[in-house]
Amino acid sequence: MEELVIIIAKALVDHPDDVTVKTLEKDRLVVYELSVHPEDVGKVIGKQGRIAKALRTVVASAAVKMDKRVTVDIIS
Repeated sequence: MEELVIIIAKALVDHPDDVTVKTLEKDRLVVYELSVHPEDVGKVIGKQGRIAKALRTVVASAAVKMDKRVTVDIIS
């Protein structure tokens, strides 16, 4: 799942080498903290958060088999 977040994020940004993902697990919740270059934050979030919402939807859909709730947090 972490690789999925990295692949999608690297396709969106201008500085793909600065993309990192940290995984935090709490009970039935998995949080992927996506960190990108400060110039690329807007590209990952998108207008009115549309790209971020789509990214979260794709990851949540892929995580259905894990029987856990999954979310993606974007940090610069």
